[in-house]
Amino acid sequence: MSRPTFLMFVLLVALGLAGCQTTSVQDTKSAPPLASATIAAPTKAPTRAAATSTPGKRSKNTPGDFDFYVMSLSWSPDYCAGNDDPQQCGVGKKLGFVLHGLWPQYNRGYPADCSNVKLPKSVQAQFPNLYPSTSLYTHEWEKHGTCSGLTPEEYLTLEKMLKESIAIPKAYRSPAKAFRTTTDQLKADLVSANSAVRAEALAVQCSGSGRFLKELYVCFSRDGQPVACSQEIQNDAANSCQQADFLVRNVK
Repeated sequence: MSRPTFLMFVLLVALGLAGCQTTSVQDTKSAPPLASATIAAPTKAPTRAAATSTPGKRSKNTPGDFDFYVMSLSWSPDYCAGNDDPQQCGVGKKLGFVLHGLWPQYNRGYPADCSNVKLPKSVQAQFPNLYPSTSLYTHEWEKHGTCSGLTPEEYLTLEKMLKESIAIPKAYRSPAKAFRTTTDQLKADLVSANSAVRAEALAVQCSGSGRFLKELYVCFSRDGQPVACSQEIQNDAANSCQQADFLVRNVK
């Protein structure tokens, strides 16, 4: 093969090899890195909130829709002065403060008779002596307990717990003799015996145009903590105890 012919052959081979190795610009780019996987934090299952209402649009007597509780502790000697209930007022009972009820309240007014749910006798039997009279179990559940949003067992459990959370000062446990006191002194005695309770959480009710101790109210939040009573509760209590002092009747 002549020299020119050989050179021409080498040139053609080189051009062919270059064509086989050519790639597009897109092919030479490296693929973008995979986005790292993001693990979402697990969300909590929604919990059923207590019934709430739009201000000014409250639907009255709806179970679970209220602002706070009033626990009413009646002064049994005052009740028995005008009643002859043998369970509560029989000779020798010597009852002082007794549970009247645990009442859901609005800041103004209160709900009542919120459902037709009945109190089973089997549940009542789990809480003997919670009330001074068996007739109060059904009455208090139907009028007030049905508005709590709780089951009968939960409601009575809460009543028992709150009742037992309040220490009664010694002078009011079973006084053999009647004595006189004032609203401020009674509140001070209760606060002294109960470090978690402030005077604002207490309200005193009188009978006989303010002459006798009738009832003590202790206000609790929905979760069972002592809280200030509403202005309505305090005003009603003040109107009932307008005397300078009142008589605390003795037990019998």
